[in-house]
Amino acid sequence: MQNLRVAVVVCRAPFGEIEDNLVRTGLWVERATQAGAKLVCFPELNVTGYCNHTDITALAQPISGPAGARLSALAQASGLIILAGLAEYNPTGLPFATHGVFWPNGKIDVYRKLHLAPNESAFFSPGQDVPVFEATQATFGIQLCYDGHFPELATTMTQKGVQIIFMPHASPRGDAAAKHQSWLRHLPARAYDNSVFVVACNQWGTNGRGLAFPGNALVVAPSGNILAKRVEDEEGILVVDLKAEDLEAVRTHAMRHFFPNRRPELYVR
Repeated sequence: MQNLRVAVVVCRAPFGEIEDNLVRTGLWVERATQAGAKLVCFPELNVTGYCNHTDITALAQPISGPAGARLSALAQASGLIILAGLAEYNPTGLPFATHGVFWPNGKIDVYRKLHLAPNESAFFSPGQDVPVFEATQATFGIQLCYDGHFPELATTMTQKGVQIIFMPHASPRGDAAAKHQSWLRHLPARAYDNSVFVVACNQWGTNGRGLAFPGNALVVAPSGNILAKRVEDEEGILVVDLKAEDLEAVRTHAMRHFFPNRRPELYVR
């Protein structure tokens, strides 16, 4: 891994306001660029907005559709890797909750949410793959909101070589302080158990469909220690340097890096 400066965005993403949400995305990308970031991560479904309702199907687009094309052009113009979310059209069923990886060279990759919350499964299709993504500075994975509650997924990504897991959220209810405490129950554990960075962000504000999101962001080191946080009920951006030395300090320490000593043959019935 090489040092990587990331920008983590907490923003409003009203449901169905795709054009306005894309404009907002462009403004945040500009701020991330000014801050010297090389990668910017947006909350879950920040382009289409989040809604657990059949109306989400009407907003779904192919990843290479109009919204994806705008995001790809933005990545190419800014030189940043952009992680942004939308409801992705699925020709064989319900849409996917997708986070696109828009690269400065024009390539587009996707992560499709694997674990749907009980109140989402009637409106989305679950993904079937666990992709990881190779940037010049690091190998990373993406998990969306509810995905973060499943330790096996982080383990699988670590087996595939990730050093960073980005966790965009659209997690409503409560205020920022309560959401932060909720995240502290499991996100540091994902980082600590696997010796990876965890970078999480949430939508903020009302979505126009009855949901309100507290604006949170959290960055956890491979040691499990908190590197940075936003616990404020407002939009904002968190810029953090993920340092290779912090990863190496854990992974080269025989008593701190647990992952190589797993015994997976014992964990299968």
